[in-house]
Amino acid sequence: MEEMIKKRVDIWLNGAYDEETKASIRNMIQHSPDELTDSFYKDLEFGTGGLRGIMGVGTNRMNKYTVAMATQGLANYIKQNFPNQSTSVAIAYDSRNNSKYFSEIVADVLSANHIKVYVFTKITPTPELSFAIRLLKCQSGIVITASHNPKEYNGYKVYWEDGGQLVPPHDRNVIAQAQKIKSLEEVKFERNQDLVSYIDKEVDVPYIEKIKTLSLHPDIIQKHHDLKIVYTPLHGTGVYMVPEALRAFGFTNVSLVEKQAIPDGNFPTVQSPNPEEIAAMSMAIEQAKSIEADIVLATDPDADRIGVAVKTKNNQYELLNGNMTLTLLVYYVLKEWKRKQKIDGNQFIVKTVVTTELVREIAEKEGVECMDVLTGFKYIA
Repeated sequence: MEEMIKKRVDIWLNGAYDEETKASIRNMIQHSPDELTDSFYKDLEFGTGGLRGIMGVGTNRMNKYTVAMATQGLANYIKQNFPNQSTSVAIAYDSRNNSKYFSEIVADVLSANHIKVYVFTKITPTPELSFAIRLLKCQSGIVITASHNPKEYNGYKVYWEDGGQLVPPHDRNVIAQAQKIKSLEEVKFERNQDLVSYIDKEVDVPYIEKIKTLSLHPDIIQKHHDLKIVYTPLHGTGVYMVPEALRAFGFTNVSLVEKQAIPDGNFPTVQSPNPEEIAAMSMAIEQAKSIEADIVLATDPDADRIGVAVKTKNNQYELLNGNMTLTLLVYYVLKEWKRKQKIDGNQFIVKTVVTTELVREIAEKEGVECMDVLTGFKYIA
């Protein structure tokens, strides 16, 4: 065993780590030396979006200790940025294995650092976490998710007070603070229960009300309320919010893929819960064929990524890619805003550098500026 790895292993075997963790390490030493090496050869990287990695024991894995140390670094940065102020953080989590558990660890550490936390009582879509940060006037937010990665993974995305993910300089500065935490002794674990609040409908209801205002034609929805929609949450957070949102908009004929409507971090019906892949959508498309649905919708485990399949002239279903979906939406929104005389020169379209240039052509034709940003939701936000 390399000396560096041996040193890391010894710290975990002799430190204030729980006995189950130590037993797992001893088992790897005896039976899985390669796994031991991969688990300890480096620290799990706190990147510009947060943490993401395979769950398990070790410095290069997602576990209660790596999550707690990252959270301590974030707590230090929040206190540094908002000195002598009351601060708060909203916490959400998806349906993955250990997501709820990790969210409670995060709440422990933040409240122990005198930061108030608002924790969702159930699995919650990432976009609603962004909304909660602004609604509750929080300084930061965290969602425990590995998005559409396979079941072995989990992650930890960090958001700032604007509701978007960390951007420069906050991303680099939080990383620097997280990297300064070298041992468990630097982490405050003892929860301050007075600073932990649980949230549910008080965010769900205003969130639904807010997104309802995005509808350009409630009258057309009313006319076509029985549009046949098949929806699958792929065992993720969308199961609670998406059908409710569709009902709130006025759609009355939503068919849920029941086998995929059970929140389950093992994602038993798909190899990968990525709604942009035809394999993940196959069960929903089969259901659509059986009832002759008009459209198929799917969301990934934290419901910030959408899959769309549409019925073609020969009664088959075509899966749209992200560029196709975006182009249709931009075209429709700009046409309708123009028809309603809402375009006054203050509007603009934002796309990433890898997004189709067709969006720019549509925007410019309608007299609307189109801006490019680096890849990632956070730059759009």
